[in-house]
Amino acid sequence: MSHEKYASVIEVLHECMEACNHCYTSCLQEDNVKEMAECIRLDRECADICAFFEQSLTRDTPYVQELAQLCAKACRDCGEECAKHDHDHCQKCAEACRKCADECEKLVS
Repeated sequence: MSHEKYASVIEVLHECMEACNHCYTSCLQEDNVKEMAECIRLDRECADICAFFEQSLTRDTPYVQELAQLCAKACRDCGEECAKHDHDHCQKCAEACRKCADECEKLVS
């Protein structure tokens, strides 16, 4: 299968999507949910973009570079926002986002 060359990226994308979904759900449970609005918004965006890119790679998309660039930006933005919050789920999400952004940037030449 042609997407096997992207196996490690696909794994990181999936981990980031899961971390963002967990952070999203956890942020909604926080007492200060209004203060978490940007984190929640970026979690959703990042999770959706990672999931789309993951699926696209399994289909051997011709848009690898464009999607990798978009995904890296979404992950960087989400990771920066999550890093501002002390919650464990935010810190774990920030770490997953940074790792995913790094992997996506490797695909952009």
